[in-house]
Amino acid sequence: MELILKYFPNLTQDQIEKFTKLEALYQDWNLKINVVSRKDIDELYMRHVLHSLAIAKVLEFKDGSNIMDVGTGGGFPGVPLAILFPECQFHLVDSIAKKLKVVNEVVEGLGITNVKTTHTRVEEIDETCDFIVSRAVAAMPTFVHWVKGKIKKTSNHDLKNGILYLKGGDLSEELKDYRTATLYNLSDFYTEDFYETKKVVHLPLKFKK
Repeated sequence: MELILKYFPNLTQDQIEKFTKLEALYQDWNLKINVVSRKDIDELYMRHVLHSLAIAKVLEFKDGSNIMDVGTGGGFPGVPLAILFPECQFHLVDSIAKKLKVVNEVVEGLGITNVKTTHTRVEEIDETCDFIVSRAVAAMPTFVHWVKGKIKKTSNHDLKNGILYLKGGDLSEELKDYRTATLYNLSDFYTEDFYETKKVVHLPLKFKK
């Protein structure tokens, strides 16, 4: 929890309580339904929570925004972002039901009211949002194909509506066809070695190939 406060010192008491309770809920549910590896559950704040919140270092979502988390798995990055932005609506989507069961239990246990979940493939969802967030569920060309038509055309943020993607390593090959993609190095925001090669990729809706 100190790690979260180190980089997000202005949290409300309610947010601090939710982030604090998060660990015990995940540890409890992870024993029943394994959604986070053993090593990662011991470093939940570093490897999952703070990593998810890196998106907030790139863009602060405005109140009333709609964000879809595609391939949310155990609820990352959607759940931490929903705590950080309580006035935004988050739609967490995954095709694996047991993972969403954990997400639903954690959301209920924390009393988070701005999250809904859907067990389906994203292609089946008929709605649009301001931003789509995700954490390395597929190569960018595949991901772009999945989420086609899901992003609102009207932008009201500093960054244009589009995809905010958490990814690591060398992305030059994967992004070579996306000239308007912007990479943000997490090492610019966080000093821990874990983030040295990790990035947030912003791909606006109207990207150029």
